[in-house]
Amino acid sequence: MATGWAGDNAVNEQIEATVKEAVERARLRLPQGPGLERCEECDAPIPEARRKAVPGVRLCVACQAAHDEEAGFSAYNRRGSKDSQLR
Repeated sequence: MATGWAGDNAVNEQIEATVKEAVERARLRLPQGPGLERCEECDAPIPEARRKAVPGVRLCVACQAAHDEEAGFSAYNRRGSKDSQLR
């Protein structure tokens, strides 16, 4: 296949670079440093294990779940991708 000046793997390299940059931008937006000891919304104590697992945590599990639900965040792929239909 004629690709002109681009190398054989140019498209894949561009996609990988774009994904890498997006991941870096997302990581920069994550909270950093020690987490709060008490939830900033309901003042419930945040367990030390959660503070260690999630750097910069500001919400307890219940408030975080409510926040994610309001934002429409879901950890599940509900689009029914072709790959998930093959399993």
